[in-house]
Amino acid sequence: MPKYIKTNAVQVEQNFYNFVNDEVLPGTSLDHTDFWYQASNMLKNFYKPNKLLLQDRQRMQSQLDEWNKKNKGKNFQIDEYKAFLKKIGYLKNDGPDFKITTKNVDAEIAKISGPQLVVPVTNPRYAINAANARWGSLYDAIYGTDVLGDIANSSGYEPDRGRRVVKWVRNFLDQSIPLCNASWNDITKVVLDQNKMKLIFNDTRISLADSSQLIGTKIDSNGVQKILFRKNDLGIIVILDFQDKIGMVDKASISDVLLESAISVIMDCEDSVATVDSNDKIQAYRNWLGLMKGVLTEQFRKNDVDILRTLSPDMSFNNSDGKEFQIKGRALMLVRNVGHLMTTSLVLNENNEEIGEGLIDCLITAACGLHDRLKSNALNNSKTGSIYIVKPKMHGPEEVAFTVKLFRSVEKVLNLPEDTLKLGIMDEERRTSINLKECIREAKSRVAFINTGFLDRTGDEIHSSLRLAPMVRKADMKKESWINAYEKNNVQVGLQCGFQGKAQIGKGMWAMPDKMNLMLKEKINHPNAGGSCAWVPSPTAATIHATHYHMTYVSKVQQELSENKIIDFKNDLLKIPIAKGANWSNDEIEEELLNNVQGILGYVVRWVDQGVGCSKVPDINGVNLMEDRATCRISSQHIANWFHHDIISKNDIINAFKKVASIVDEQNRSDSFYSKMAPGFDGFAFMASLDLALEGARQPSGYTEPLLHSYRIKRKMMGVSKP
Repeated sequence: MPKYIKTNAVQVEQNFYNFVNDEVLPGTSLDHTDFWYQASNMLKNFYKPNKLLLQDRQRMQSQLDEWNKKNKGKNFQIDEYKAFLKKIGYLKNDGPDFKITTKNVDAEIAKISGPQLVVPVTNPRYAINAANARWGSLYDAIYGTDVLGDIANSSGYEPDRGRRVVKWVRNFLDQSIPLCNASWNDITKVVLDQNKMKLIFNDTRISLADSSQLIGTKIDSNGVQKILFRKNDLGIIVILDFQDKIGMVDKASISDVLLESAISVIMDCEDSVATVDSNDKIQAYRNWLGLMKGVLTEQFRKNDVDILRTLSPDMSFNNSDGKEFQIKGRALMLVRNVGHLMTTSLVLNENNEEIGEGLIDCLITAACGLHDRLKSNALNNSKTGSIYIVKPKMHGPEEVAFTVKLFRSVEKVLNLPEDTLKLGIMDEERRTSINLKECIREAKSRVAFINTGFLDRTGDEIHSSLRLAPMVRKADMKKESWINAYEKNNVQVGLQCGFQGKAQIGKGMWAMPDKMNLMLKEKINHPNAGGSCAWVPSPTAATIHATHYHMTYVSKVQQELSENKIIDFKNDLLKIPIAKGANWSNDEIEEELLNNVQGILGYVVRWVDQGVGCSKVPDINGVNLMEDRATCRISSQHIANWFHHDIISKNDIINAFKKVASIVDEQNRSDSFYSKMAPGFDGFAFMASLDLALEGARQPSGYTEPLLHSYRIKRKMMGVSKP
């Protein structure tokens, strides 16, 4: 059993208490006695309001459930439905127009549009790689993926593929940095002379179509030459290295082209991690602290070589006058806290009740952020002194208002100026989507981010109306009118509230990490829709997605959209994606069930047994998908919905899980830490997966956390091997 330290109004788990005192507070001006006195009062004061908000969620869902039961099979009118939602407090009337007043926002949030990474902060290697993904090799990204229509032979370098990569990149340069009457494919020589660049083709000097795109040059001590260009506020670095194996054979000696890629990254304490106890949470906080101090490192062995991963420094260039300037070498880091639902054993109140985990997350991640504000070296995160906290799974304006009060209280505990803590509002719950303008109003002085998290949003869409009727198949969900309205409304409301030039309007994750060619074709839709950032699953994907922001200048798109007539999307947002007729064949039903089960089992077995919060899991067709708790939420809720309406039976579900368990076992046969589920079907991972489906209708808001946490804790008590 954990030991606790009594501190004023609360009891703090001893290891956590020591971590804060020994690692978080030193180097700040905060005295640990005063800190815990103020923090304990804050945690105590927010305990009950947090609990009341959750009770209000449950009240509304119970009322929705009753309405759905009464209207099952009826052809109800949207006005009738909206009147009911207003009566129970679910749907609010929009207030007068307003503009957000957020100040001291970094350019990566306010001005620069580009890819955004989301990574589990518990994995230091992933976290460092993500922070360093501000710049990525376009040569490597194209060579190592399927962008060219095929994939590289793993046995060694393919010269022909290399030539195809070079041509692809040169064509990209023609689009992003066009030349006068020439192509980058034609250039035979690049010369740097006194901070100026000369491009030569057949002894003829070639000029840039727009000379203002040339920003700076640099020649390092090894003679490597770097030329910095800019397109749509994004950097492009052309590297000339005569000793490099690529540069040696390139006719212009161009060895690589770097793109400014992951402009920002969300270090995740939520859906992509499995943090269920003190040790897990301390690991997450310690890594975030290391990032904020600029000292996080990770040593690992690759190809029989020991590698030490550290945060990338800033890069220096000289302008045309020879004056040196710096460009940032790392992505701007935000941290995602957990939502309002879960409690944690880190802190207990006077009645031995667990305190809300989100309260602790806010306090400690903000305290870690103090170190970024205090350090003066070149590894600063925020140039404006802001600390960016993304808050997920908020339901409606009242919950946003609660978060704003929490942020202000934490600022007082930490002696921070008001509005230092910037809020990212994840638009991923139905009650937030339909009341987005009023949610933003509650945070208008500190909001820095909204996004469309369509995965969780789909899970909530299903759960909210689970008892009304069977929902459409998962693959058909994106064709439904609500999701189109949801994506458009998010951008429209953000622009209407003055986000342009002040805050991010984000778009969702690309969930197929191996399908970069398809991503290249489809994800251009996000900047075209006015999204100033969009989520990608890897640094490589960030580099490829960055090319979209060269094609589309989001600032211009947003300006055009802001001049459009305001459209009321509420009716479409409230169109429930019920299946008309629900006349699927037995084969179609089985296919849908097995696909859902595959996603759940493939993800949960790693979550419960190994504490892996984000996994690449093959779907029923063998396509690798990035799975986290959001995708697990969709699959479990979809099964629960069809189970409730007798599309599938309990036996169907159990048999499907047993069938797929053997498949998942086989998929993981090379993992030495893996514990097989078949033929016993009695392990905690299997039981957790089955419960998510069979008990899905009764889970709060359809969330997976309560069940996953309980089974993970049981598994850890047995002793767990970690990957």
